[in-house]
Amino acid sequence: MAGKTDPPASGSGVAHAARLLRAADWQAAHRIVQDDESELGCWAHGIVHILEGDLDNARYWYRRARRRFPGAAAAGAEIEALARAAAHAGGRT
Repeated sequence: MAGKTDPPASGSGVAHAARLLRAADWQAAHRIVQDDESELGCWAHGIVHILEGDLDNARYWYRRARRRFPGAAAAGAEIEALARAAAHAGGRT
């Protein structure tokens, strides 16, 4: 799937990562957010690690994002909330 993990030419990397998370491609999302130090980027990074099953690492990234860790069962709701927040940020993460 060539180009599937390429970030969009414009817009938010976090928004792109959220689309990938919706598609259950957490590895590609991880590549996008692993160097993003913004709160949204850290939140996305935490969600990545929930989906990966590394809950200790997920908790770390949630702390960095200044968010309460919701538990593994909330991953779907967290992805949707992240997508809304990234869209609201208008590409500013």
